[in-house]
Amino acid sequence: MFRTAVALAALLSLTACQKAEDAAFGQKVRAYLLEHPEVIEEAVQKLQEKKQVEAANVAKVGLVKHRDALERDPRDFVANPNGKITVVEFFDYRCGYCKVSAPEVLKLIEENPDVRFVFKEFPILSRESAVAAQVILSSKAKPKTLELHRAFMGEKALSEDSIYRHLRAAGVDPTVAKADGEGAAVMKHLADTRALAGNLGIDGTPAFIVGDRMISGADMAGLRAAIAEAKTASLKTINQAKVDAPTG
Repeated sequence: MFRTAVALAALLSLTACQKAEDAAFGQKVRAYLLEHPEVIEEAVQKLQEKKQVEAANVAKVGLVKHRDALERDPRDFVANPNGKITVVEFFDYRCGYCKVSAPEVLKLIEENPDVRFVFKEFPILSRESAVAAQVILSSKAKPKTLELHRAFMGEKALSEDSIYRHLRAAGVDPTVAKADGEGAAVMKHLADTRALAGNLGIDGTPAFIVGDRMISGADMAGLRAAIAEAKTASLKTINQAKVDAPTG
């Protein structure tokens, strides 16, 4: 970033000399940037790094403040509800990266019965995304969540026709599911999830949360590492509790 600092110093010196000549100053700035376009790239990179740090800080505060809503909302579908480690995923059924990660997510659920997996329906991409989320949260479809989740994620371009076809295949009446999904309870659930995502700075999918860590995108290696880390921390806590326990 040394070059950026030098450039800024040069621009500041220009400002001091040319306060009364804005047009001339602007021309000198433009000429300098045209001659040194790499300065713009470095400044953009620095800005992105700053935004990432700020977003991480916002998320960290939000994770503590909204822990119950994140992990213990009784309206969410939870796989392995008795697990000791909790993973939360915000996803959209029309998201390509969510579709890529979906088979791995289902595999994680199957292979790790000690991991609670909380499904956060977060439709942000299309009308079909919203329809899929609404029907899968309906009371009739909820018992079939994992089956429907696999089916919806398996569709390359999810449409209303394919949504209703998968509902019928799962033994769920599409008309009943659609009416229930458009009801006040489901719509409030989705609105609350959107608000929660906003409070955590989540504006894309998929987003995974394990404890105090947020993993953005289809970074399954990162997710597995976070789960392993959480399990290790949990085991240390259990062992320490045994050591500290009073003996008879």
